[in-house]
Amino acid sequence: MFLQLAHTKTEIYKLTGSFVVARCKATEPFPKEEKFSLVNQIRREAILAHLNLAEGCSRKSSAERCRFFKISRGSVIEVDAALDLATDLSYTTIDEIKHLEEPLIKCYKQLSGLIKFTHY
Repeated sequence: MFLQLAHTKTEIYKLTGSFVVARCKATEPFPKEEKFSLVNQIRREAILAHLNLAEGCSRKSSAERCRFFKISRGSVIEVDAALDLATDLSYTTIDEIKHLEEPLIKCYKQLSGLIKFTHY
């Protein structure tokens, strides 16, 4: 925020940031008893996707950068799995979270591309 580093201007950084906000809002109607389990997991993993991307961008070696980008992508996958559980448990419906599909897929694809680019 205050450092104005180059990665903060990238599309993927902005996308993962909006990914966090959308996931947090999507979990607001979930049952209160889920606050410290599934809701917490979805929010935490969305946040970690964003933070690990930022940390990866700060690393000097491509191997280190790639490792953090892979962790970030893993967090995106965890959010997807948690949303799948949330629909199975009837905490939400596909219609209520449909707006999350495109950004989630976009994050996954862009992180995969970043990993591929960094790895080689």
